[in-house]
Amino acid sequence: MSNADSWTARKTRWMNHFHAHRATRARPPTGFCAQPEPRTIGTFGRGRQLLAGNFLFAGYLVQAPERGIWDLTAPGQGFDEEIHGFTWLDDLAAVGDYAAREQIQTWLRDWLARYASGRGPGWSPDLTGRRLIRWINHAQLILSGQGQDMTHAFQTSLAQQTLFLSRRWSVASPGLPRFEALTGLIYAGLVLEGMEEHVDPAITALAQECEDQIDDHGGILTRNPEELLDVFTLLNWAASALSEAGRRASNPHLAAIERVAPTLRSLRHADGSLARFHGGGRGLEGRLDSALASSGIKPGLAPFLSMGFAKLSAGRTTLIMDAASPPSGPMSWNAHASTLAFELTSGRRPLVVNCGSGVSFGADWRRAGRATPSHSTLGLEDYSSSRLGPRTSVNGFQRELLMDFPDDTRIESRQAVDGTGFVAGHNGYVSTHGLTHVRQIDLSADGRGIAGEDTLATITKENEAQFDRAMARNGATGCAFTVRFHLHPDVDVALDLGGTAVSMALKSGEIWVFRHDGGATLSLERSVFLEKGRLKPRAGKQVVLSGVAMDYATRIRWTLAKAQETPTTLRDLGPRDGATAE
Repeated sequence: MSNADSWTARKTRWMNHFHAHRATRARPPTGFCAQPEPRTIGTFGRGRQLLAGNFLFAGYLVQAPERGIWDLTAPGQGFDEEIHGFTWLDDLAAVGDYAAREQIQTWLRDWLARYASGRGPGWSPDLTGRRLIRWINHAQLILSGQGQDMTHAFQTSLAQQTLFLSRRWSVASPGLPRFEALTGLIYAGLVLEGMEEHVDPAITALAQECEDQIDDHGGILTRNPEELLDVFTLLNWAASALSEAGRRASNPHLAAIERVAPTLRSLRHADGSLARFHGGGRGLEGRLDSALASSGIKPGLAPFLSMGFAKLSAGRTTLIMDAASPPSGPMSWNAHASTLAFELTSGRRPLVVNCGSGVSFGADWRRAGRATPSHSTLGLEDYSSSRLGPRTSVNGFQRELLMDFPDDTRIESRQAVDGTGFVAGHNGYVSTHGLTHVRQIDLSADGRGIAGEDTLATITKENEAQFDRAMARNGATGCAFTVRFHLHPDVDVALDLGGTAVSMALKSGEIWVFRHDGGATLSLERSVFLEKGRLKPRAGKQVVLSGVAMDYATRIRWTLAKAQETPTTLRDLGPRDGATAE
């Protein structure tokens, strides 16, 4: 960390402490002038784990059934901050029984006793906006059966946190944290007595953020689909809260909702979940559909590229591919080396996936999940298409940003003989091997078959010279490559036809068969599925094509098709396996 970064971080923390102390000395009016309704959704399984004393935050699991949440010793960076953001309130509220309510009230009472005076890591604008939304959402549950002293302390702290946020929202991290801060400020100003004066400035600031952070095509700089859904949900909440109060959201705010809705529809698989890229998960079941419905934006013509992702859809099948360069600079702190990776879903069943974000399982899993081998795409000699740089300070946290990433990624749509497809390429391996990766994928009109082709090729004389140098490094043995297809853990998979094909059985009863042209070695290897809300990664399998690039152009062809006995129409009424704790 540079001295400048260190000084900036220290100054920011000091100013947060100053304004927190100043806010908590105020004695604002308290009470609700409107009845808040719960607007955030948690996970029942995760709530049950919290009640059992299993605390999973920031990738660290602490098992302490006899200790309170504020008595835990943080095992690593981000643990305390995640606890002070109070997103766990959603999970306990999802349980909703007497034990969950009692735990909520005990832990919140302890927070007030220890931190309401302005102390602790929770007094940052990133966390205060998040916490404020949860406190207001679950106010009825929090105050149920509580006496006047607890009610007064809770409402006073809400008002004081609103004052703090009104002075410090501008230093919240750009992106989702700042949207949370401003939404929390609007929400608090509308439902808390004496806080109305903060609504108009927050509306103006939120309008500016919509123009600055959401591009003309409804995308955000992090290219994280789940984060886009979070932003979209916040914008819907704010617009709805303003409407219920007899007010109207700004034109830039409403225009942003209109831009984001079609982008999210394009990032949705056939089972209603989001494609998992750049740190994002599939999202809680039903949340995406609920957000789209509440926005009131009707479906329209889908763009070819949505936030840099291309989608093919036919029959029961959807395929979504990362077809743009990854985020860069500070916005790449959670980005993955996933260029030209794809996910495939058939009906309500995921088939080909990416391993996902390892954030929930610690630093090692987080780093592994960002690498190219954790994605369903081609990798070269264990290189990632984008490389991680050294740790640096971003908004007070130590982050590993992407560096040496593809800066020339192209894609074209094409009409296949019997369907649609695209051909795309990136230069992520040009600097190291002189090779451009080109991927062509075609989807049949009935959605029953995918034909793919992966090519490694030199484009210029300079590329050929770089490839020759890479060959020399390897003793003229060639440049080893792998094409990986990670499978969802629910897929039953086996080598077939004497090891020349792979059969895949879905829980719906569908059978898919993978074949290739013989230009590589086919194998079935172990994989993992990094799913938010679980205590540990899930074991899975991956289909791997291994080969060696010896020439200036190397091409591998493969197909993935439903077996002939698999019906075209199929009723799949089983529940989708969500991200539940275990």
